[in-house]
Amino acid sequence: MVCLTQILLFILGLIILKNIVIAIFFYSEIKTAQKKDPAAKSFIEILLLYQGLHALVAYRTANFFYRIRFFFLARFISQLARWATGIEIHPGAKIGKSLFIDHGMGVVIGETAIIGDGVLLYQGVTLGGTGLEHGKRHPTIGNNVVIGAGAKVLGNITIGDSSYIGSNAVVIKDVPANSTVVGVPGRITKQEGKKIDISLDHIHVLDPVMQLIEELEQRIKKLEK
Repeated sequence: MVCLTQILLFILGLIILKNIVIAIFFYSEIKTAQKKDPAAKSFIEILLLYQGLHALVAYRTANFFYRIRFFFLARFISQLARWATGIEIHPGAKIGKSLFIDHGMGVVIGETAIIGDGVLLYQGVTLGGTGLEHGKRHPTIGNNVVIGAGAKVLGNITIGDSSYIGSNAVVIKDVPANSTVVGVPGRITKQEGKKIDISLDHIHVLDPVMQLIEELEQRIKKLEK
């Protein structure tokens, strides 16, 4: 009985130590989650319960082994994380600081993807390739980019800093900085001739196709008059 109690206390101590280490080394990611997720109630809640953070911790571990060429172990860790969180991050990807994966289920990040600092990904996002080519075949995401739920960013393309990719958009071409992209295929949308900054206000993204249709309707009305 004493021996079992000691074992349980030892395991509890390891769990506490693990969470302390995560809290120290992933402090910026936890604070980013607090800032960007209105549902986050506390630091502890994010530390213990957010699968996006857990997937990122597993990725950092797997990436370390990948960089020292322990490829099988790296993939094994990433597959365990995929099973536990529903988020698949290849250990060869390069990820900057303060990444926040909100909800996270179904997120896929490919081997040669590069993600800058302060990026926000929603559920169902894919940063994937477009074929069987070798070398750089996944996208490069700039700093402070937001990618909405279900969006697909495919191929060796670059998404410029501070851009927003709308939900369910499919992006296969480069996107300049400070752009808002929606639709299939992705198109840059504008308001009054200017690129719009919607922050996290997803419901007010304008559809460039509808914008064009409305402009044509206005021209037809003027011509009829």
